[in-house]
Amino acid sequence: MSVGAPPVWRNVWLAAALGLASAWACADSPLCRLGLRQSPVDIVAPVKQTLPALEFRYLTAPLKIANDGHTARVRFSNAGDLRIGNETFTLQQFHFHTPGGDRLAGEEFPMAAHLLHKSRTGHLLALVVLFRQGAENLALAALWPKLPPRSDGDHLIAGASVDASRLLPASRAYYRYEGSLTASPCTENVTWLVMKQPLELSADQLLFWRARFADNIRSPQPLHDRIVQENG
Repeated sequence: MSVGAPPVWRNVWLAAALGLASAWACADSPLCRLGLRQSPVDIVAPVKQTLPALEFRYLTAPLKIANDGHTARVRFSNAGDLRIGNETFTLQQFHFHTPGGDRLAGEEFPMAAHLLHKSRTGHLLALVVLFRQGAENLALAALWPKLPPRSDGDHLIAGASVDASRLLPASRAYYRYEGSLTASPCTENVTWLVMKQPLELSADQLLFWRARFADNIRSPQPLHDRIVQENG
């Protein structure tokens, strides 16, 4: 387990972060209001540093997707991992937020994909891919028709597979900061990586999503004394 969270909050945190419970069903915890290392943030003055390269070792996996009433969530049991230096984080799931949450120099993005990973010690890492409105996104074009119409648990789509690497930009440059879950209990000590290069989705793809899900992200939170690191 990650350090700093009492056992009762650890269980809620991991359940919410890994899609085992509806995080939005919880009332805001005091940490959501008073925490000093909360997510998302507006990345305004990042500090360039030498950061380890991101080595994505994702695997194609059967498509298991759920509509949880707030977002579409794709879960994995064996979809590869992300290696950063000497650390390895296993890909657990990805889901989507509107709007994007994290901002770049004040720019708000209409959507973001959050790819959640967990290390062997239980430390969580959230990788954020932002979307601008523009051309049709082929990965979303393949996924959107398979969204379950109701909140009724996981659907293992017969004959369908998903490769999370299709949600990654060509550039591996990123920002890094220490943040939190974006829903209660807003547990901190979560590493956030925000990819610097946004992807695109079409206006029709965004309309398709918004017809099914309400906005589901919190506003950018104060940085306080945190430093956002930048590589690339």
